[in-house]
Amino acid sequence: MTTTPTSPGPLPTPVVGVDWLREALTRDEGRPVVLDVRWTLRPPPKTAKERKAAAREDPPGLVEHDAGHVPGAVYVDLDTELAGPPGPAGRHPLPDPDVVEETLQRAGAGPDSEIVVYDGGDGMAAARAWWVLRWAGVRADRVAVLDGGWPAWTAAGGEVVAGGEGVRRPGRLRVDAGRMPVLTAEAAAGVADASEGVLLDGRAAARFRGETEPIDPVAGHVPGAANLPAASLLGDDGRWRAPEDAAAALGPLVEGAGAVGAYCGSGVSAAMLVLGLEHAGLRPSDDPAALYVGSWSHWCGTGRAVETGPGTVAP
Repeated sequence: MTTTPTSPGPLPTPVVGVDWLREALTRDEGRPVVLDVRWTLRPPPKTAKERKAAAREDPPGLVEHDAGHVPGAVYVDLDTELAGPPGPAGRHPLPDPDVVEETLQRAGAGPDSEIVVYDGGDGMAAARAWWVLRWAGVRADRVAVLDGGWPAWTAAGGEVVAGGEGVRRPGRLRVDAGRMPVLTAEAAAGVADASEGVLLDGRAAARFRGETEPIDPVAGHVPGAANLPAASLLGDDGRWRAPEDAAAALGPLVEGAGAVGAYCGSGVSAAMLVLGLEHAGLRPSDDPAALYVGSWSHWCGTGRAVETGPGTVAP
């Protein structure tokens, strides 16, 4: 017989399933805080008219949230609450710690809250949220992503609630920013150049090779980087590959590496690589891979060298 959990405890892994969350939401007390971070990647507006139009529009994720969400979930906007304003530092630079703290307190998070984040099923936004919360000082055993995101929840018959947020008691969580390692462009170049380091590029292979670049002004990759598309860490059903399968994909690239860094287009999907390394058991939570937050959107504007072609790819 399944017993109903009555109090929070350490999250079992950085990836939790629908059954775990559904049971946790039945607790008499200590229910997890659930963040809905559904998000759509949109090219940044180029003109004043486009910027004004974008400012008037609700984020697509908020529209989806209002149409239906996990009971008790609070919507969090990746572009404005999990990242700073786009600019020279990249399209999704580090967020303001005060904004993160206000967001988490609004969601009702306290110092010991379990926090589960979910997205639309591609893993990117949830991984970015997981990384930002870890960077903000949330303990590794207090934050996880929902495996498969919103599609997995609905496919399993999870309860769906429509409408905006109800009245909730503000939480008392205080942010202690800087708790995850980050790379500058210079440090990323150093990791890629180091004989015992590896810099993972999480973009699609065609973007890595420089054959196409749909968003940023320059195509190519950081010289010496190795390509492992972050999307390859998920199965066809949108769920995370089993730890042993993730280890088989990541292991040949990172085993024996003293320094491991990750980047992508703007520091969103690369968070999947950082999470995937922990999920696979290849990096402990107290020594995670470093994230180049500015990623390619920052690198290609620095005037640094650009490499094209196949480079190093996952086997």
